[in-house]
Amino acid sequence: MLLRFSTSVLASTLALVASTTALPALHTRAISELTQADLNALAPFARFAGAAYCDLGQVQAWNCAACKSIPGFQPKLTGGNGNDVQQYFVGYWPDQKAVVVVHEGTDPTQFLSDLTDLNIATKSLDTSLFPGVSSAVQVHGGFADEHAKTAGTILTEVKALLSQTGSSNVFLVGHSLGGALAELDAMFMTLNLPASVHVKAVTFGTPRVGNPAWATLFDSKVADFKRVDNMDDPIPIVPGRFLGFEHPHGEVHLLEDGTGVSCPGDDDATDAECTIASVPNVFDGNVLDHLGPYEGVYVGTIFC
Repeated sequence: MLLRFSTSVLASTLALVASTTALPALHTRAISELTQADLNALAPFARFAGAAYCDLGQVQAWNCAACKSIPGFQPKLTGGNGNDVQQYFVGYWPDQKAVVVVHEGTDPTQFLSDLTDLNIATKSLDTSLFPGVSSAVQVHGGFADEHAKTAGTILTEVKALLSQTGSSNVFLVGHSLGGALAELDAMFMTLNLPASVHVKAVTFGTPRVGNPAWATLFDSKVADFKRVDNMDDPIPIVPGRFLGFEHPHGEVHLLEDGTGVSCPGDDDATDAECTIASVPNVFDGNVLDHLGPYEGVYVGTIFC
């Protein structure tokens, strides 16, 4: 069951699971600075992530504040209730000729937040959803359980929209817990859709989802992936690596001066401008950075 709790409880609990003390640095390559065009391209995905927090009636009508910034999008399916099932929506984006799936996340500005992302027990993936995946691949149990609640329904809608529109692109988007669900969705769609379908995922403020075997598998299957971390947001450094969790590739770190860098490898622990070095523990973080701005876009219920 999902519960909601205060920002202070969130911060104190994260502190218990975020330490990276005494861990070896991972091998990395050089970072690269993002161009302004690269940064601008993130904004529509941040707006999609923000829309998932809004009233589903507004999402279905596509007239929420974030919705209005992406004209022409056609929502086809909405679901969840923000409590025992995170909100989500599926639709078609004619501008990009893509089917888009977006998951709601946790919101640290609200009095209560999602308890699922505090359950740090890991589990193997359900092979009925993730065919052929080894039991050595372990993911956060709460994330896996939440993903399983809607996976079948969402896949059915995605397949229908691909058929109806002739699209060969599927985009997965989410913020916070929604980012973790989008990361799982990226693997899920890759394994359950034809190889001719291009799967792309863009996530914001995403916690670690699984173990190093998950990161390795994800790297090998989902090439088009960006996980965007904002300034000193502490959420991306939990659960801690000392608990056996590891991010896959794709880190983009937005910096205080409005620039951003692409960080190489899985969980870049060396480069000063990447998240682990910038936020070595939650006490050096700022949970308000979790809300944005992501290229000028703030994400959360209060921005709907």
